[in-house]
Amino acid sequence: MVRTWTAVVAVVVKDRRRSKRFFRDKVGMKVLHDWGHWVVMGDKRRGAQLHLCQMREFDPKFPMEKGNTGILILTDQNIERAYKRMKSKGVKFVAPPKKEEWGWNCVFKDPDGNEFWLMPHEK
Repeated sequence: MVRTWTAVVAVVVKDRRRSKRFFRDKVGMKVLHDWGHWVVMGDKRRGAQLHLCQMREFDPKFPMEKGNTGILILTDQNIERAYKRMKSKGVKFVAPPKKEEWGWNCVFKDPDGNEFWLMPHEK
């Protein structure tokens, strides 16, 4: 059997520098790599990381397909505190935190309109 896993997930963005500031300053992620085109955000010790992929530098007509990415962003904080902190920094949310039968969540948008699910990390 071959074992595989996801290490980095690409998110297409218009401007990787703007997106880097957003995920660092507003969402609270760390810049793990910044090698020009290859900008990776996340936490070395936890989960998958985001590659901020600015495709239009290679193809100016590359389509931006904003929408629900299905990507989960986890937080160690109480979700309502994380929501309030991020909202105070200018993060746009689709809706406030909500408790579903399977757990708490809320959805936020990056500057390009990509949507991310914010959920508490289950310890």
